[in-house]
Amino acid sequence: MQQIQPDQANFLLHGVYLPGLKNEHRITTSVIEAIPLDKGDYRPDGISKSALDLAWHIVATEMRFMDALLAGEFDFSPRPRPDSIKNSHDLTGWYTENFEARCEKLTKLSSEQLVKIVDFRGMFQLPAVMYLNFVLHHSIHHRGQLSMYLRPMGAKVPAMYGESYDSAEARKATKAG
Repeated sequence: MQQIQPDQANFLLHGVYLPGLKNEHRITTSVIEAIPLDKGDYRPDGISKSALDLAWHIVATEMRFMDALLAGEFDFSPRPRPDSIKNSHDLTGWYTENFEARCEKLTKLSSEQLVKIVDFRGMFQLPAVMYLNFVLHHSIHHRGQLSMYLRPMGAKVPAMYGESYDSAEARKATKAG
């Protein structure tokens, strides 16, 4: 298999992964914001994470992966949810602040940093830039899980890649009223 070239890594970062991450950040934020402030402890089953814990897992993992690119290695030390994050509003603020700061730093990575082989728990050894694809899939997967929590909590599912039933109903109500 051919090694990824520096110009390819730069294209992936600036032309594919950062625009993709920013778009998915917008969607993930809307799903987290939809969690009712008093329902963050909702879980569909006893073995499931609570809504707020699942949302934290999504955003903390994104930060961990972006940090790995910046550092050239993964830090797997625990990242518990800060005590200051008590509801979905607190979490979206934290997510936006931390996401934007890391994205800005990612734009400054050199080609050498992007193509550096980084180990992930002995399972994967990939060029650093490729982990952004990995985390995109991870976030989308868990965001899908989180979106399934919303209606049972009494919340509305936001539009993601087009209208959701709830966003379409809101649009129709606005049009009719």
